[in-house]
Amino acid sequence: MQTLNKLIDYIEDHLTDDISFSAVAYQLGLSEYHLRRTFSFIAGISLHDYVRNRRLAAANVDLVNGQAVTTVAFKYGYQSVEGFSRAFRDWSGYLPSEARQSGMQKTFPKLSFHLEIKGGIPMNFRIEQKSAFNLVGVTKRIPIQFSGQNPAIQKLAQSITPLQRTHMHTLGDLYPHQVLNASYAFDDARLAEQGRLTQLIGFATTQENPYADLTQLAVPSHTWAIFPNQGPFPQRLQETWGRIYSEWLPASRYKLVDAPEISFSQFGSVDVKSEIWIAVASRS
Repeated sequence: MQTLNKLIDYIEDHLTDDISFSAVAYQLGLSEYHLRRTFSFIAGISLHDYVRNRRLAAANVDLVNGQAVTTVAFKYGYQSVEGFSRAFRDWSGYLPSEARQSGMQKTFPKLSFHLEIKGGIPMNFRIEQKSAFNLVGVTKRIPIQFSGQNPAIQKLAQSITPLQRTHMHTLGDLYPHQVLNASYAFDDARLAEQGRLTQLIGFATTQENPYADLTQLAVPSHTWAIFPNQGPFPQRLQETWGRIYSEWLPASRYKLVDAPEISFSQFGSVDVKSEIWIAVASRS
């Protein structure tokens, strides 16, 4: 929480600058992608939207205080008055000139993070050292989406042919011996969260892939934090992702390492069993 509050203070000190989050991400032991994802889970708003809203709220104050629309537009990084006016109207419901003349204001307060204990809800996890293995399956470069079901992943799953399924099942000789999802090769999206990642749907295996219709990803030996969960799908799975970033990771002695994020679900009942794997290393 202290580091996230430092991030908020950094944003406040640099509202009129070209903001870079790399230094704060390093302090958290995260990539910029994971910093944005952590912020989104905890704050309930993307980091991009938070910065935009804080800038527009500050611009609103400047306009009411009599600063010219052109001055305010360029002060907060807009390339044109037209672009600023459009963004300000979409956000506030009125034009910058109207705010300047009438004194109308819309606020968006600075966030502050506090740790709240919520009744001691348990969170199960285990730490495992896994030897190197391969992931084999179908892959596609898709847009990063911080919350909700990503339609690009659903489309990729629907594209798998019967022959590809047969090939994957032939190779899948490692736990969980079923289809899993792996996300990797995240773009270092900067201010606008418009990056992409590579999504793999396939199996874990000790074998080398002989099939031209499948992609192989080599995963080195890592320490993995594994989070089993059970409940309504996809709500419980998404809730577990959120708790990993907002509760477990900040309080643990671990930091993330550059490796695929892996998950899988076992369907067949209302309470779906799932697991999430993230590769970690000790902070010390």
